[in-house]
Amino acid sequence: MATVSPSWNYTLHLPRDPRAPGIARGTLRLVLAAHGMPELTPTAELLAAELLTNSHCHTKGPYALRLLSSEPGRLRVAVWDTDPRVPPGFTNAATPEPPPNAEHGRGIPLVRACADAWGASVLRELGASKGGKLLWAECGAGAW
Repeated sequence: MATVSPSWNYTLHLPRDPRAPGIARGTLRLVLAAHGMPELTPTAELLAAELLTNSHCHTKGPYALRLLSSEPGRLRVAVWDTDPRVPPGFTNAATPEPPPNAEHGRGIPLVRACADAWGASVLRELGASKGGKLLWAECGAGAW
């Protein structure tokens, strides 16, 4: 008898702390292991690391990691933060390659290259909502 894997999601709220991205990556590894998706760990961890680091470095408030699996073998990694500005690499505009000796600017192009799909949503402040933006990237089994 075939079984249907129900969709699931987790959200980890992170404080403004330099250890937060590492804690979030560890949580991601545990969640994927618990759901029997270890083959997604390398790609998902890379996507999460880049999105989390972007939020940590370029925003001033808290941020959150969201993991969502709505179909078997697929994962959406999303990071929310309070800044509504979408990084240039997540818009449709072309972004220049960083110079070879640049220490910054490779994260978003790396996400775009490694994800099956990616996108951004600007969130308006409504009621209890804090607004901001949500950057996301998806990966699936056999993505690489």
